[in-house]
Amino acid sequence: MVQRFSGEEKIGAIVAEYPGASNLFKEVRIDFCCGGDRSLAEAVHLKKLDEQDILKRLNDGYQEMKKRAEQEETDWREVPIAELVDYIVHRHHGYLRQELPLLSEFVTKILRVHGEGHAELAELHRLFHQMKIELDQHLIEEEERLFPLLKQWEEEPSAEQRERMVKALDGLEDDHSAVGELLKDMRAATNGYALPAEACRTYTIAFRKLDELESDLFQHIHLENNILFPRVLKLSAS
Repeated sequence: MVQRFSGEEKIGAIVAEYPGASNLFKEVRIDFCCGGDRSLAEAVHLKKLDEQDILKRLNDGYQEMKKRAEQEETDWREVPIAELVDYIVHRHHGYLRQELPLLSEFVTKILRVHGEGHAELAELHRLFHQMKIELDQHLIEEEERLFPLLKQWEEEPSAEQRERMVKALDGLEDDHSAVGELLKDMRAATNGYALPAEACRTYTIAFRKLDELESDLFQHIHLENNILFPRVLKLSAS
């Protein structure tokens, strides 16, 4: 397989093409903000890191991103419910568990550095962390209660399972609506994630990641509200 990144690319250009690379760079303390104009090979050499390991992890992550994009073409109305549930947990819940803590750090950092001149960053910080709390609780509710019930129902449907399943569904769409409102308010507070002229690379990456988060959540909520939950309710009524 042809590898997308060879190490000769500039760090900032890598993150611009593949925002997920910022997670790896943060982990190994490669500066993609002020040091974004250096090549990856140069940064790895200066840090005395294993270049082959970094390139492998970088390219594997990039290929996973491409694979996820291809999976979006699946007709989720037709696959078994258990397969759809596993996809949501692996793809969307996994994404949130990785990105929310990192975004928390980014949003806090840009407030600390740029907040004096940009009052909207305080509102963004408040809204984001309110949403993070909502999502953390929502993921637990789905993974610990709802999703195991859905898999059990699909394998061995019963009146008792159906009652527990429908009860577990109650309120989850309201959770989605609350998250949707917070996303809308975050976008409005930042004028559509418009960057000021003096935005540093961290500011830029933070807004790009927030925009990516919004897109992922829209797809995530769509799969549950418009496909998974209606399929479950249809099954429970039969």
